[in-house]
Amino acid sequence: MKLVWKLLQQHISPGQLAGFILANLFGMMIVLLSIQFYRDIIPLFSGKDSFIKEDFLIVNKKVSTLGTFAGGSNTFSLPDVDEVKKQPFTKKVGTFTSSDYDVTATFGMKGGDFHFSTEMFFESVPNGFVDVDSRQWKFDPNSHVIPIILPKSYINLYNFGFAQSRNMPTISEGLMNMIELGVKVNGQGKEETFEGHIVGFSTRLNTILVPEDFIEWSNRNFGKGQHRDPSRLILEVGNPADDHIAKFFQKKSYETEDDKLEAGKTTYLLKMITGVVLIIGVIISALSFYILMLSIYLLVQKNTTKLENLLLIGYSPNRVCMPYQLLTLGLNGAVLTGAFALVCWERSYYMDIVTQLFPKMAVPGVFTTFLFGVGIFIMVSIINCVAIRRKVYGIWIHKS
Repeated sequence: MKLVWKLLQQHISPGQLAGFILANLFGMMIVLLSIQFYRDIIPLFSGKDSFIKEDFLIVNKKVSTLGTFAGGSNTFSLPDVDEVKKQPFTKKVGTFTSSDYDVTATFGMKGGDFHFSTEMFFESVPNGFVDVDSRQWKFDPNSHVIPIILPKSYINLYNFGFAQSRNMPTISEGLMNMIELGVKVNGQGKEETFEGHIVGFSTRLNTILVPEDFIEWSNRNFGKGQHRDPSRLILEVGNPADDHIAKFFQKKSYETEDDKLEAGKTTYLLKMITGVVLIIGVIISALSFYILMLSIYLLVQKNTTKLENLLLIGYSPNRVCMPYQLLTLGLNGAVLTGAFALVCWERSYYMDIVTQLFPKMAVPGVFTTFLFGVGIFIMVSIINCVAIRRKVYGIWIHKS
């Protein structure tokens, strides 16, 4: 081993190794920083909602004073829906189906003395647009339990309005199981009582959402049997930042709830910028790794005669390979350590600014980014070690 190290040291160029380390350090830092920056910043542009995905848009027609007095309709006719489906940016279209009967709900806390009742309504969308476990998001007429997703704004109305005025305890999303929800359905001379099971709260839905099969069943049994055009659509689009979406919506006087189209554009733009920077970092890293391989190959080539002699006097190919492999592992490990340290230092700088502007933002950790860096280190090191081993074995086989 010492003999091979001495041979290796004779042809090592400190300048080449320094250039490799700097280039690879720069590329690895760009890759890891892009990943970490995206994970840190993306929550600011896309509010987390576990029920409606970010590439879904909820669309309605604009309500104007002139249109109201002129008797204009704010619903989507069948030709309107077909026109939206034919647009190149549309992947899938679903309609909101409303309940066609009277609904009264009673809210209360389990074990509490205070309850309140209110009239409400139900809506549903096709199940493919709701990201909920299918075992929870279904209705069985025999169980009399209705899964429900409520708008998150309802929590604020309860906590800062009703609860304070009645001296009732405030609740969080985590305490939703404490809520007792009774639902009374009236229509066509029939009445039935159900138990509402709150699956969760959504920040993107300004409606009370129930499974599609419950709406179909209840409209058949309690509804008036009249067809009503939907007042809202839910769209799955490939690229929320597509200019054709904004142009089409402006032409047709459509709008999205809570301006989600603009948020989608910002999110998509952030993804695109991060992807471009990430690709640049990957290219720089790949080139620097290629330079390392050329340097190692050059070292092996310069020592070919001496390595042949070592193999002839009894050194195994594995012993001859090991110094070169240890050198690449050491260099790759130093690059990973330096790049991760630089990422943490740069992250501390921009996260100080972000946390000052958004103190309530949940800050993700750096463990995922570190694991990604370790994955790159392992992959590249395996490729380098295998290439070195093949080179030395080629010399051994050729000499044999």
